[in-house]
Amino acid sequence: MRVSIPISAFVAAIVGFGGTLALIIAAADAVGASREQTASWVTAICLAMAIETAWLSWRTKMPVITAWSTPGAALVAASSGFSMNDAVGAFIVTAVLLIATGLFKPLTRLIAKIPASVASGMLAGIVVSFAIGAVKTIPADPVLILPLIAAFFAIRLYNPALSVLAVLVGGGFAAFLTGRVGGMPPPELSSLTLIAPEFSATAIIGLALPLYLVTMASQNLSGLAVLRAAGYHPEPGPLISVTGLFSLISAPFGALTTNLAAISAAICTGPDVHPDPAERWKTGPLYALAYLVFAVFGASLVAIFAVLPESLIVLVAGLALMAPLANALSIALKDESKRMAATTAFAVTASGLQLFGIGSAFWGLVGGLVVLALERTKKA
Repeated sequence: MRVSIPISAFVAAIVGFGGTLALIIAAADAVGASREQTASWVTAICLAMAIETAWLSWRTKMPVITAWSTPGAALVAASSGFSMNDAVGAFIVTAVLLIATGLFKPLTRLIAKIPASVASGMLAGIVVSFAIGAVKTIPADPVLILPLIAAFFAIRLYNPALSVLAVLVGGGFAAFLTGRVGGMPPPELSSLTLIAPEFSATAIIGLALPLYLVTMASQNLSGLAVLRAAGYHPEPGPLISVTGLFSLISAPFGALTTNLAAISAAICTGPDVHPDPAERWKTGPLYALAYLVFAVFGASLVAIFAVLPESLIVLVAGLALMAPLANALSIALKDESKRMAATTAFAVTASGLQLFGIGSAFWGLVGGLVVLALERTKKA
């Protein structure tokens, strides 16, 4: 086996996990998860990703890499008024919708028909608050934050994939050396905690439906595009339904939805991994092995995040979403004929509007589609 295969797999795993774990912590905090529930969330989602990546890569002989939904985590973290039980119920509903989408091709085609500009406007509205939050950490601790921001933009010139991870690791060491961390927690192995789901109309409409839409539009469709760009032609249905199935199994333990990866997949699918595309599938099982390790030590990792300065966690989450924000804005504003609809979706979502107990992501999508429909009516 070429050494580039395990290197690519482990880099993809470390970047995907370390670069966005702060978002999972923020999402868990937003729904009032306890420390044990947060650790269970991390453990269960890592196990789901490990099993589905290993199985799909081996079964298809393609580098099918999965990840947790980064925009989905941002959506949950930006929500308010939901409990952890509500979140688990929403995760279950989202998983069922993903399974149905994989089994019934018309659903996949229906999601694909949502204009990319409007969906991207909604996504940009979700993540923009995190980018703004990163900037707002500067006055809280400028001595720690400003050098980290400078390091982020300097490192991303040469290696964008590792820039967020470098800030997390470097910021953690700096916080420890300067006395901003009280003490490192003792190592502990992970455990799973069953969480009873609660199903309500507001959680289904305000959390589950937007989570399903951003997972499909921003993650699964992008993940399929990455595989196709690398010369692979998988059947979308089985891939989506398998990630939905494991999301359904892991949801009662607090785990967010899993899906096809885009950024992590790009690291594992290119010619740098192996010149022969038929050999690149081997990154999948090795990537899965890394997530098994993360699952075993999930409780310790959550404990470490708990003692880090809050400003550092907010900064890392915001920086991790800078690239997705830039990409979403560029797609949202690219098509002039859909620009107003996309801007409406962005503005409504970013406003944090709560109406009838339903969050702003749903209303942003509705607003964007209504504006688009009105403009098309005028043209007709």
